[in-house]
Amino acid sequence: MKTISLFLIFLTVLSCKEGNKPLNKDVKTEIENVAVKLSYPAELEKVLEAHGGIENWKEQKTLTFNKPTPEVTEAYTVDLQSRKEKVVVGTVERGFDGENVWVLDPENQFKGDAIFYKNLYFYFYAMPFVLADSGINYSEVENLEVDGASYPGVKITFGEGVGTSPKDEYFLYYDATTYQMVWLGYTVTYRTGEKSDKISWIQYDNWEDVSGVKLPKSISWHKSEGNNIMGIAKTVLFENVTLSKKEMGDSYYAKPESATIAKKKSN
Repeated sequence: MKTISLFLIFLTVLSCKEGNKPLNKDVKTEIENVAVKLSYPAELEKVLEAHGGIENWKEQKTLTFNKPTPEVTEAYTVDLQSRKEKVVVGTVERGFDGENVWVLDPENQFKGDAIFYKNLYFYFYAMPFVLADSGINYSEVENLEVDGASYPGVKITFGEGVGTSPKDEYFLYYDATTYQMVWLGYTVTYRTGEKSDKISWIQYDNWEDVSGVKLPKSISWHKSEGNNIMGIAKTVLFENVTLSKKEMGDSYYAKPESATIAKKKSN
């Protein structure tokens, strides 16, 4: 409330000084920057700053990274503004053109749910910045206790109609000293459409600097019972990461002529 009051005072003083004059570009930018900051809890702002800052992230246009597996390397390209995506896995290509999820699978190898996987690993990889998207609600949550350490956090929920699974919930926990993200808890409601009480846990403790932004070199899913987090279940690596202020263009993400449009799979 204190920040909001200062912002209102700023606007009042500005109005008195300028009368009916139009705001110049610098003043407009300052107001826009204040408005953006007001949309996040103070704790989340500090987390974002610890990872390079939301302004730096929003200047980037294209993210690429590889996710190696024992069988094959998955190559991801994501438009950070529109969230269009292309994923190349051997002879299989999956993509999102802004409207439809498509699959190009000439050898009939892909057996998964392309809609479920849309932006999935991008979302886990691009933490904590994706939790600063529009349409997100923030609330307080109790600290997470793991191995004798206590991590403060923020609960994230989504507005109606936001994303593929708006009933999903996320819980971001961070180091109280460095404000770097340490744990992510999340629920999945994609196929049922109903809220879930089962929380999955990912540990973030291996970061690298990419164009001034801290992004994970690896993330580890843990076994758990509720908020009781146990040993590592699996670790996912990320390699050959780039951030660019250049766009790939709509044609790069467009559905190939021989690709099919994916349909949501049921349980």
